[in-house]
Amino acid sequence: QVQLVESGGGLVQPGGSLRLSCATSGTISSFDTMYWYQQAPGKQRKFVASITSSDITNYVASVKGRFTISRDNAKSTVYLHMNSLKPEDTAVYYCGALRSFRMYWGQGTQVTVSS
Repeated sequence: QVQLVESGGGLVQPGGSLRLSCATSGTISSFDTMYWYQQAPGKQRKFVASITSSDITNYVASVKGRFTISRDNAKSTVYLHMNSLKPEDTAVYYCGALRSFRMYWGQGTQVTVSS
């Protein structure tokens, strides 16, 4: 049973920073790709960033230069470093893991950017 547990969300002022963590129950290197998605109230879940087992990263245009995805294989954890946060970044952030064409999801962590 694969489990993903996100943490690190919270309330932050515009321009601030947060680091989200996603701890996995298995060996992180067993996953093909790890993802971060966001879902704002009343909107569909959408892609934010991904990192492959070869450490190839990809970002949605709106977060390039502000967010960084990374992975620590020894801790079986994926991170999303978020800088220069904007009110429009407010959403529930979900960690996803792809293995053998099957996607696994965490429960999400709330990020609120507001003054």
